[in-house]
Amino acid sequence: MSTSPITTHVLDTSRGRPAEGVPVVLERLEDSGEAVVLGRGETDADGRLRDLLPPEPRPKPGTYRITFDTGAYFAAHGTTGFYPSVAITFHLRAPEEHHHVPLLLNPYGFSTYRGS
Repeated sequence: MSTSPITTHVLDTSRGRPAEGVPVVLERLEDSGEAVVLGRGETDADGRLRDLLPPEPRPKPGTYRITFDTGAYFAAHGTTGFYPSVAITFHLRAPEEHHHVPLLLNPYGFSTYRGS
């Protein structure tokens, strides 16, 4: 199965399970400062979003931002969180590689790393 060149996985560490139903937006940040939406979706039952972009064409090198609507996710679970959204900005330097941007989330904190 071909997947998007940029994917994500959200884990809710306060519940100890994948975060299903997190709205996600992927943007490319142009040199002009403009943010161009390239894809959007929602995490599945496994907390993954595999289809932010089509498998081809590959994204070009540059700066990208992936934004998670954590406020909507927490509201759907009857939880009040401190962060209404989480935006992760990253450089894509090798378009031939897969870029996985996981998010570890709880109502009062988050962390991320470059996954594989």
